[in-house]
Order: sequence, then structure tokens, then C-alpha cells
Amino acid sequence: MTFLKFLKNSHTKTHILTFNMGAIVLKSLEEIELIRESALIVSRTLGVLASEIKPGITSLKLDKIAETYIRDQGAEPGFLGLYDFPNTLCVSPNAHVVHGIPNDTPLKEGDIISIDCGVLKNGFYGDHAYTFAVGNIDPKIEKLLIVSKASLYEGIRSFKEGNRIGDLGYKIQSFCEDKGYGVVRELVGHGLGMVMHEGPEVPNYGKRGTGKKFVDGMVLAIEPMINQGTHRIKQLKDGWTILTADGKASAHFEHNVALIDGKPELLSSFQYIYSGLGIISDEEDGLRKNPLVL
Repeated sequence: MTFLKFLKNSHTKTHILTFNMGAIVLKSLEEIELIRESALIVSRTLGVLASEIKPGITSLKLDKIAETYIRDQGAEPGFLGLYDFPNTLCVSPNAHVVHGIPNDTPLKEGDIISIDCGVLKNGFYGDHAYTFAVGNIDPKIEKLLIVSKASLYEGIRSFKEGNRIGDLGYKIQSFCEDKGYGVVRELVGHGLGMVMHEGPEVPNYGKRGTGKKFVDGMVLAIEPMINQGTHRIKQLKDGWTILTADGKASAHFEHNVALIDGKPELLSSFQYIYSGLGIISDEEDGLRKNPLVL
């Protein structure tokens, strides 16, 4: 679940919302493995949903499938009740950026939908997201998804010894803005552990050489939110749903990553999604010490 720092729009003044960022907590290798366990339950949940996402299904139905699956794994939905959020999934179609509330509106051919999911098990959270295509989508929207996901891996590979928060944000920002896309400012990634939103804040924009220095034991939720048009956003009156200000599409991809021996170690995986969709990908190669067994 994205950390929302503040929001500017025509309906509200700039204000700090109810998301409170915790302190930076460095993790032991044992704690990192517990976070990996929770993160991979999220990964498998998204894999289950991948084969269900078709024209006609509702996001509320997807939410129920996800909750049942998570509880069957001996875990708890990480978002349900967090900050009073009412559901297991944040579901955000088309021009919705993040934090959409599941409803009974059927998905349509050509839609895209970001699904953000959290899990709590053994006292540690997993939290990541993927933007799915519903059937065949416009090539321009498909390019947005491709670039947004690629920017996530650009950010992950910048999470290494010697770099700082600003280096990671700069890498994502420059990669996307050079291709004409808007990088959301008000919503950022975050640290992850026994608390959903630990420090540090992880913006998808920044200046090289600035911000907190990366050290072993950090665990981050890195999550670019990239808009087809302007980077500006607005919020619905439900107090949760974030939309692009210009009504154009937005994409959101998120992974959980630890820093071990100065290098990024991927704790979550999109491979369960790809297995369900029949996609072959090598994008996670080199980001995990031990191979993932599906």
C-alpha cells in the first residue's frame, strides 16, 4: 500500500493524512526471511487473481478470492482494517492511480487494473502490486505498462551499497520522464517490516547523491506510480481513491526488496502471475541469490 504524504487538489488544502511513517528498522537475515514468506504469499495471491481477470468479473469478486486464498495460507489480509481501509485489495482501474476500493462494476475489455495486496504473517508484512491488462488493450496503454514495470527494475538495481534514496528516485524519474510520462510526487514507496509503513520514504523522483544512505538490513517497498499524462493527481470524496488529474491512464508496479551484502535481494515475485498467464520473463534474473521454486 503506497504511502500518501500529502495531497493538493481543488477540493482540499495541502494536508498530512492519517498515514504515519515509522522509523527505519534494519532487519536480521531471519527477519528478512519472514518478510519474504509474507511477500511470496502476496505473489501467489496475485498469481491466483491473474487467471481470474477477464471482462465481466468485478473487483469485489477478486477481493473475495484474494481474502479466501490469503487466509487459507495461514495469513491475514494486510490491508483489511489498516487505517480503516475496508477491503483486502486496493484495486485501481484505468485513470485510478492507487487505493481504489473494490466494487461491483464489471471490468471491460481494454481496461487496465492495478491490484495492490498486503499480507501479515508471523508478525511481518508483505506488500506489492501489479497492473493487469483486461483482454486486449490499446498499444499506447501497453507501452505505459511496459515502461512503468521496467522503471521498477531500474529502481531496484539502484538499491545498492554506496547509493542513496535520491539515486533510486532519480533513476525511476529520469527513465519515465525521458519517455514522456508523469511521475507521481505525493505518493511514495516505504520501508517494510512489522509495520506496513516504516521509514524511509522512497520517492520515485529525486536528485542523485541525496537522501538516506542505503545500508544492509533495509527492506523497501519500491513502487513506481507512472501516469500517461500529467504527474498531478486528485482524490475522490471516499477519502481513499486517487486518480490522475487529467483522466489519463496510470500504472503501478511494486516489489519488496532487501539489501543484503550490499546488493538488492528480491523478496516478492511476478513469476506466479506470469505462470498463470503463460508469460516467460527473465526480468528477475540476478536479483535473487537462490532460484525461486514455483
